[in-house]
Amino acid sequence: MNDGQAVRTEAPPQRQDADRPAAADLALQDALLPGVSRTFALTIPQLPEALRVPVTNAYLLCRIADTIEDEPALTAADKKYFHDEFVAALRGDASATAFAQALHPRLSDATLEAERELILHSPEVLHVTRALPPAQRGALERCVTIMCEGMPQFQDGAGLDGLESLREMERYCYFVAGVVGEMLTELFCDYSPDIDARREELMSLAVAFGQGLQMTNILKDIWEDRDRNACWLPRDVLDEAGVDMKSLQSDDSLNGFNAALNELIGVAHACLRNALGYTQMIPSAETGIRRFCLWAIGMAVLTLRKIHQNPEFRQGGEVKISRRSVKATIVATNLAVRSNTALQMMFSLAARGLPLAGGEEYRALAGGARG
Repeated sequence: MNDGQAVRTEAPPQRQDADRPAAADLALQDALLPGVSRTFALTIPQLPEALRVPVTNAYLLCRIADTIEDEPALTAADKKYFHDEFVAALRGDASATAFAQALHPRLSDATLEAERELILHSPEVLHVTRALPPAQRGALERCVTIMCEGMPQFQDGAGLDGLESLREMERYCYFVAGVVGEMLTELFCDYSPDIDARREELMSLAVAFGQGLQMTNILKDIWEDRDRNACWLPRDVLDEAGVDMKSLQSDDSLNGFNAALNELIGVAHACLRNALGYTQMIPSAETGIRRFCLWAIGMAVLTLRKIHQNPEFRQGGEVKISRRSVKATIVATNLAVRSNTALQMMFSLAARGLPLAGGEEYRALAGGARG
């Protein structure tokens, strides 16, 4: 442990600022959200009112965990330490204030100012968590605990070599996104008895939903990750295509890279098809939850199309969908939100031309890769 890190308290801390109105904490988390995710700031307000607070809180908790993982100034041991401290604070076994005061000064300029502000205000975010009903709080605690225990497994070997295999990539996606799909499903089931009646079916697709979104982000951010000496692509797929991420400047490597990229696009596409199936199982009357899911799926599919059409891209901004495309996705899905048939047709049109993983590989994606 490096000097200056917080020492875990001997006993559970008393809540800081106990007289702080809950409304102030809620207002603060609403103010923090747009800075760390414009997408979720757009989609969360579509949810039923009863779900907006826990889902906003859940995203901020996950973003705190991600900020620890992404901080280049922290060693793998540092990251594990702060992930453990964060979980302890989440459970009420350590001081959230001590966690924030220890981590915030360790963050470099590579971490966005909005994320540094989130870390600084993590005690207020955790106040909201502790005020949630037990079922909601339990779902969030389980998700963040699994995330924080899983992420460090991939830190020691992080580098341009990539992950060992597609299976390992799926495991990584489970810890950073698939478990979030499970958590959201728990929240949706707690909210609606009709949704809860399909819990088992929804859970079977929840991991693939998260994986599809995460794989899309990984593919979009390949080059930014490479610039910071990181690669989350599977080595077995890269090796089969004759690609070495460390020397990806030769024309020969680029030809192989395009083939590997297409294969991974096919996997992400398969996951997003499962995500659509997940959404179609949500009762048609729950238009808010459906919109929340559909907007994310639509934007991910359009991003995959841009990557597929422009495999020579070298910056994520080159394959970022336009605001016009975002607006069109919103309008189209809103019109079709209640009709599974219309949604299927829209998805097929948006995904036209994309490669698609098939056979046993496709079927395996329905359940995802748990740790």
